[in-house]
Amino acid sequence: MFFGKTASVSSLSMEEARRELSQDPSICLIDVRAEDEYASGHIPGSIHLPLHRLSLAPGVVPGKDTRVFVYCLSGARSRQACLTLAKLGYTNVTNIGGILDWSGKIERMVGV
Repeated sequence: MFFGKTASVSSLSMEEARRELSQDPSICLIDVRAEDEYASGHIPGSIHLPLHRLSLAPGVVPGKDTRVFVYCLSGARSRQACLTLAKLGYTNVTNIGGILDWSGKIERMVGV
């Protein structure tokens, strides 16, 4: 029986993502955590687009074929975000998991 195609989500470890990001500056890095989480520490160069505001992605991500890496705190919200972005027509979306596994520099908002 055929029940329809389920969108699949590709994934990379944070270490693999860090290497890819250092080699390809065109990758669009999206943090889907809440405002306070983003302010307390995020990956430099990431775009803050909370999960509940992903419908705004077309105004933030340049094209549907743009290479997009998505992260959150532990990886659950980023997986959900990748599925949502795929439904919005984005074709090159990768879940890189949670910032808890990030070993690179962290940027904080002033005053937090």
